Amino acid sequence: MSLLPPTGSLIPVDAPFSAAQESWLAGFIAGIAAAGKKSAAPAPTTTIDVLFGTQTGNAEFLADQLVAGAKARGLGGRTTALDDVSPEQLAGMSHVLVVTSTYGEGEMPDNAGLFWDAVQASTVPRLEGLQYAVLGLGDTSYDEFCQAGKLIDTRFEQLGATRVHERVDCDVDFEDPAALWTAAVLDRIAAETGAQPGGTQAGGAGDTMTAADGAGASRASRPGSQWNKRNPYRARLVENRLLSDPRSAKEIRHYEFDLGDSGITYAAGDALAVVPLNDDGLVAELLTHLGATGDEVFDGVAVRELLRTDREIRTPSKDLIADLVQRAPSSELAAVVAHGDKHELDRWLWGRDVLDLLRDAGSTAPGLDELLPFLRPLQARQYSISSSPLAHPDRIHLTIASVRYGDVNRRHSGVASTHLADRVEVGDEVGIYLQPNAAFSVPADDDAPLIMVGPGTGIAPFRGFLHERASRGAAGHNWLFFGDQHRDTDFVYRDELTELQESGVLTRLDLAFSRDQAEKVYVQTRMREQSAELYRWLEAGATFTVCGDASRMAKDVESALLAVIAEQRGAGDDDAAEYLADMRRAKRYVRDVY
Repeated sequence: MSLLPPTGSLIPVDAPFSAAQESWLAGFIAGIAAAGKKSAAPAPTTTIDVLFGTQTGNAEFLADQLVAGAKARGLGGRTTALDDVSPEQLAGMSHVLVVTSTYGEGEMPDNAGLFWDAVQASTVPRLEGLQYAVLGLGDTSYDEFCQAGKLIDTRFEQLGATRVHERVDCDVDFEDPAALWTAAVLDRIAAETGAQPGGTQAGGAGDTMTAADGAGASRASRPGSQWNKRNPYRARLVENRLLSDPRSAKEIRHYEFDLGDSGITYAAGDALAVVPLNDDGLVAELLTHLGATGDEVFDGVAVRELLRTDREIRTPSKDLIADLVQRAPSSELAAVVAHGDKHELDRWLWGRDVLDLLRDAGSTAPGLDELLPFLRPLQARQYSISSSPLAHPDRIHLTIASVRYGDVNRRHSGVASTHLADRVEVGDEVGIYLQPNAAFSVPADDDAPLIMVGPGTGIAPFRGFLHERASRGAAGHNWLFFGDQHRDTDFVYRDELTELQESGVLTRLDLAFSRDQAEKVYVQTRMREQSAELYRWLEAGATFTVCGDASRMAKDVESALLAVIAEQRGAGDDDAAEYLADMRRAKRYVRDVY
């Protein structure tokens, strides 16, 4: 099936669009043209169920686009989070399109785990009447690239469903392949079902199902979404202040961006993507090592500018690592790779950037022309927003730890965190765009209790949550677990939290500063200490929210939460796991982890 725009397309041949964009727009133009005819097209008889699994909102955004494309082609459509679909509901659907990201080391995203558990059961209904296709979102720098999509695709096939189109696995630059897949899948379904552009259907195209109210507009399609990675808004930085004490081992800063005339409307719990530039000093070191001036041209761009604005030079790509191993099979890197132990390789690579690997490779290292194709595109960095639009409608606040490490021989620094800290002055402009996160938000019920666990910079969204609830006059109690290394140097937003306590907004504040005593104390320690009270809040309908490090903290917090539930209920580990699963289904256990 051709993925190019159909013959007779209304898009001018010289329009400045890629093939993917033209393919996407063709469907919309056809729908608009048909809608203007006096004789309405028949109402669609086919409804596409678009099921999404998302961690940061990209999959939900694409799900919304799929429904819009279906509507333009005369099909019905609705989006639903995967965890909101039971196997019985799935078996009753005719056409299903799954869009899912992959979280961590090949895991399902947070709003797809229960669905995956359910469809693996031996009692799950067969799916012989279902036609489906899967779009996976991932990052090729991870070993389990798009694993969630691959697993769902295979499982549907095992259950007898018919694949209407081959799965496509998208890397971080997902827009073009996703648009091509979307156009191809929708065109095929429309052709096979005889759909005609312009049809409408009650309960059809454009509907979004949610666990809370059954229907509503997705936050991924809020105004301001015209700003994206290809077209970021140039926001003015209006504040940059140090939060941690200068004596601290960490450097945590508070930033504020003026939204100006962007039209961006955000929600507490969303993330903001910051478009960074690589450090000029590192670019110069890399060019010197390569024996280049920087004036050389690659893909029509001076190499110095390319390395500064468009290529990832901090984190080596898997392709570069494979090339270095092939060039020097007896090197230390090759020995580590040959072991086949991913964790050992991660440990070896930790702290090493592209320049480090080139220096290690010595005379076998690739030259400039050979190296550039191995460098991945420079990606925006996403940070949890630490403000509320009710309190700060014209600004977005971020709370960021500046990443700095190394030794006397060489210092390293984070790409975006030190770009903001060291190279952007107040008044300068920075490229930003919103990353909505519909799955992580303040409870809609202002009377419901809220428990927040956010050590370190994990406090960011919860500062926004507290300001949101204060602005709404929410009566629900709020409990924050916060901690870091030392109370004297790392207690960020201390004055604000004290004021929120005194005003009654912050009902409880449990602190865990790990290195202020001989035995380390963490937020999960405080949770276990307050086991009975914590369970009482859960029984009162509290939403339990977590933000921060996924590899350790979030897993330890979940283990502590399960232990609290098991202890208080006295019914064993399986009962505690089911209790937590019920909380997930009710959207009362939500995480923003990275």
